[in-house]
Amino acid sequence: MQDAPTAEKPIVIAHARIVSGTGGGPEKTILATPRHLKGSRYSAFALYLHAPGDPGIAVLQRRAEAAGCELVLVPDPYPFDPRTLRRLVDIAREREVGIWHGHDYKSNFYGLYVAKQLSIPFVTTMHGWVKPSWKTPLYFAIDRWCLRRARAVMAVSQDLYEAALRARVDPRRLSRIENGIDTGHFLRRCRPEQSEARVRHKAAFVIGAVGRLSIEKGFDLLIRACEALLDRGHDFELWIAGEGDQESSLRAQIAASPHRERLRLMGFQEDTRALFESFDLFALSSLREGLPNVVLEAMALELPVLATRCGGLAEFLRDGEDARLVEPGSVEALVRGLGELLEAPALRSALGAAARARVVRECSFAQRIAAEIAVYERLER
Repeated sequence: MQDAPTAEKPIVIAHARIVSGTGGGPEKTILATPRHLKGSRYSAFALYLHAPGDPGIAVLQRRAEAAGCELVLVPDPYPFDPRTLRRLVDIAREREVGIWHGHDYKSNFYGLYVAKQLSIPFVTTMHGWVKPSWKTPLYFAIDRWCLRRARAVMAVSQDLYEAALRARVDPRRLSRIENGIDTGHFLRRCRPEQSEARVRHKAAFVIGAVGRLSIEKGFDLLIRACEALLDRGHDFELWIAGEGDQESSLRAQIAASPHRERLRLMGFQEDTRALFESFDLFALSSLREGLPNVVLEAMALELPVLATRCGGLAEFLRDGEDARLVEPGSVEALVRGLGELLEAPALRSALGAAARARVVRECSFAQRIAAEIAVYERLER
């Protein structure tokens, strides 16, 4: 058992996660956390499992460095490798980790073992179960088993909170802590048409979308909806930023479109703030979601948001007040919602202003960290 922490010695938190490519939304939270913990009783570092040779890791290293977050990388070539498990125990012991904080099924499964070996608490954050594959049911089953054994479970949205209850997580160990945004960083500095990307591409109006290029994001539906709106004479471009396994099919869909010059796949974008600043309207067409950071970032940059009414979005966004909500899985619903916003500049402006005010009021990263610290403090009672 490790020595009890003293006032001079912070409690070390290992934020563990398995990643591929350049990661996803959870990275925005994990990598920003150590900087915001300064001045508290806690310190943190990121501990990432990854496939050997994954080129996206270099991008994550640059992002971690820019965020001031120490990133410890552990190559993990197999679905389960006892050598990886031993390595994680060694790292946690060497760094005198006081709390293991998992962020997915594998870091939870390994974390239970590490926490038992070191007699430290294991906690986890539920970011959402959204990427389907033939292995998904097994991963979900493992994760639910782990959640019931965590000292604390943090859900980033109401639908995930309810999913944890259905998984028989003890309500006394469960908290809803929504994603937070650094509102000082995500602050608009220029009008969309003045942004570097808009000047370079000479676009009059841009509908923007950001996310992993995977089937649950519904980008194929968004493209079809934008084609219908272009057919009706609306003047805009659709820019989709991200990477993923649906890239080739989405490129083929665009290549076959009569509006191919107005539909762009932008690839991975490191500077998301500058990218959002170039949009006039943000669209999220997902079939399943928690409460994604990209929506909060768009709101912080005063963008009018159109989103599907799914997962945490249905609970968080206020239709007609700070966003426009439509039903998921429907091209027609996307056409109606986007069409309304394209034709109503005053509504777009009002939604964007209300969105920024709400994020500043309710979703700052400082508020999120305070809530997370409160959970850590309860572990010692």
